[in-house]
Amino acid sequence: MEQFIGCDAHKKFSLFIAMNEEGGYGKPLRVAHDREQMRAFLEDLPAGSQIALETSGSYYWLVDEMERAGHEAQLAHALTAKRRMEGRHKTDERDARGLAMLLRNGTLPRVWIPPAELRDQREMLRWRMSLVEARSQGKNRIHGVLLRYNVAVAAADLYSAAGREQLELVLSWKPSITWTSRSKSASKNWRCCWPARPSATCSRRCPAWARF
Repeated sequence: MEQFIGCDAHKKFSLFIAMNEEGGYGKPLRVAHDREQMRAFLEDLPAGSQIALETSGSYYWLVDEMERAGHEAQLAHALTAKRRMEGRHKTDERDARGLAMLLRNGTLPRVWIPPAELRDQREMLRWRMSLVEARSQGKNRIHGVLLRYNVAVAAADLYSAAGREQLELVLSWKPSITWTSRSKSASKNWRCCWPARPSATCSRRCPAWARF
């Protein structure tokens, strides 16, 4: 008898529940994310089993192991699958049961699973995009600091060779009163920020962001 398996994957373990053609559920089985344990579990399943799992951060290696064991992995769009499942209360067992039910009924919102080589290439591109974005954010913050203190750099490109040399000279400068110097010299004279005590000396431990 053909069975349909739902897999609710987490960071350190996955929960599997099988559903037969008549709609009966099996017992939930929790498998740790140890490669040897996962392989042993998948090898005990009937050959060519259909296994549904959601798009998550750990689906790459799970799909590889399922295909290696000769099973048919079905990747489901997580948000759409949740909407099609019964009940509003989310638990690991209900998620696995819901995936098995959708797989059996033919209503699983399937997502294309790219080959392993293509997945790695796409991951490298995503990583590069995140690095470029982080670099741009850092540059913009430096421009913002110079703008706030009205510090001008003559170079047209702040991050060119000439601009970096001028920036090194600027780095030796700082405002005469900064939060660090002020906190050291006036730590005993904090005034309470709260509207109810605008001028009284703070008698309670206000958060650092709330003092002036």
